Amino acid sequence: MPTSICPECTEEVFVDAEIEQGDSVSCDECSAKLVVVGLDPIELDLYDEAGEEGLAIEDDFHTYGYDDN
Repeated sequence: MPTSICPECTEEVFVDAEIEQGDSVSCDECSAKLVVVGLDPIELDLYDEAGEEGLAIEDDFHTYGYDDN
C-alpha cells in the first residue's frame, strides 16, 4: 500500500493504490483532512476548504489590500 507524509504532523499516511490526484484522505494520527496533489511519488497537502469554494475576483483584491478601481 502506497504511503506519503502528513504535512501537518509528519506521520506516515497510507493511501489506496487506486488513488487519483484530487482525492481526499485523512491522517489517522492527527485527523487532518488532506488532498492528493501528486501521484509519483504520492504527495499530500492540507485540504483548503476556502480554495474549494473559491473566492470572487473582488474578494481576492480586497484580501491582499489591492483596490480594484
